[in-house]
Amino acid sequence: MIACLGRIVHGSDDDVSTLFNSLNLQGTVENGDFSGIASKDFGGLNSVKPLYLIKPSGAEDVARVVKAAARTPHLTVAARGNGHSINGQAMSDGGYVLDMRSTAENHFKLVTVNGSPCIDVSGGALWEEVLTRCVSRYGLAPRSWTDYLRLTVGGTLSNAGVSGQAFRYGPQTSNVTELEVVTGKGDIAVCSETQNPELFFGALGGLGQFGIITRARVKLQQAPDMVRWIRVVYSEFEEFTRDAEFLVSQKEGESFDYVEGFVFCNNDDPVNGWPSVQLNPDQEFDPSHLPQISGSVLYCLEVAYHYRNSDNPSTVNTAVSRLLGRLRFVERLKSTVDVSYVEFLLRVKRAEEQAKANGVWDIPHPWLNLFVSKSDIVDFDRTVFKKMVKDGIGGPILIYPLLRSKWDSRTSVALPEGEIFYIVGLLRFVPKGPSVDKKVAENREIVNWCIKEGWDFKLYLPHYRSKEDWKRHFGNQWTRFAQRKAGFDPKAILAPGQRIFKRGTTSTTRQ
Repeated sequence: MIACLGRIVHGSDDDVSTLFNSLNLQGTVENGDFSGIASKDFGGLNSVKPLYLIKPSGAEDVARVVKAAARTPHLTVAARGNGHSINGQAMSDGGYVLDMRSTAENHFKLVTVNGSPCIDVSGGALWEEVLTRCVSRYGLAPRSWTDYLRLTVGGTLSNAGVSGQAFRYGPQTSNVTELEVVTGKGDIAVCSETQNPELFFGALGGLGQFGIITRARVKLQQAPDMVRWIRVVYSEFEEFTRDAEFLVSQKEGESFDYVEGFVFCNNDDPVNGWPSVQLNPDQEFDPSHLPQISGSVLYCLEVAYHYRNSDNPSTVNTAVSRLLGRLRFVERLKSTVDVSYVEFLLRVKRAEEQAKANGVWDIPHPWLNLFVSKSDIVDFDRTVFKKMVKDGIGGPILIYPLLRSKWDSRTSVALPEGEIFYIVGLLRFVPKGPSVDKKVAENREIVNWCIKEGWDFKLYLPHYRSKEDWKRHFGNQWTRFAQRKAGFDPKAILAPGQRIFKRGTTSTTRQ
């Protein structure tokens, strides 16, 4: 076997068939190529050539590939979901890339845990698939989502998984009860809060460093039929944050079911200006309603109220009016539409279809996502929103509050201190050319400014390049993170694209 792997590493003509036969894979193997899906991702900022793209049939194939890499001195393994990473996190330069989408149909089973419904799904399944199947078959749905649902279950659980429901239910990592994971040793392990808990909590938000998630048991709840989707406008950041924090701090039944927000420009720019606010295409944003003292940057609070078809319309209207009546948004700058629950959750898919039609979906995306503490968010607004990106970024600028108490500190996710912190997303769409490097540099400038000012922040979907930066990112969690790596992936085989640990060292904890 070792001799066989040696020939593969050095690239003989029959590499694919040799690897396939030697490992007894049930899936398929393709040669790595710079033009293939394994060499690129949604970010469009990096391109590397893997040795092979492997489409596993299930956890057993994944384990065989990991064990094969372990028998070599340098091969690595990256699990690729739907390729939506930004900075090459799911790539493996000269190593194996596992296309986990090939496992999407392996698991889909409704189960009951302590009297509550859950769904067993494959780590390679898209959340969009989970949504449509759960709603159509059972009238149930997961509690916590991401904004964009063409992401894999294993991919988002390896990071966190955040959207406008997270203030109530926590991120997606707080809404699973069991995982099946293939570790960096090639072991297939079932884990939960009580069974192999260190692996369970390590894998959740673990950036793929400790294992590849091949199955997840996700909490479900009754799916509503309809959603009243509302956007309201603020001219002052302090009023926007006051209302957003008020809404996310209320008990269930005393607030909306979804709370997000975004920054937009006080002009007619079609991407970052007034047109980005209106939900109803027949309505136009009327800037004459804005206070005369309004600056160049404005804020939109986006909320949603769930209801059933059987609910009396007047009851829904009263409940929504009561909630809106407690907010201080600009009068007459409100946009509302009623849509089905599934249509609401697939709202970004419509934007994706429009972007593809316009030829902008496949251009580079130098995105920057951060968690910023409430204690520093006003300064962040003053420096970043009102100065650095005041003219827009060619894509959405997200900002909304989250509650730390809804996150489990045993997972691997690094968070700011304090109960309330904000997620900030600069979701740039940049045409190919010199402007891409410029926007990457702007992102770096923002991060460096946060560090220089001593702000309490963490990168979400982090992409640091130095060991010191990673240690600073994890802070007092670094020792635990490194110990988990040493325990579950001691040869540093998994997720090399994260650039946290390097293959070939004798001890990951000393790096």
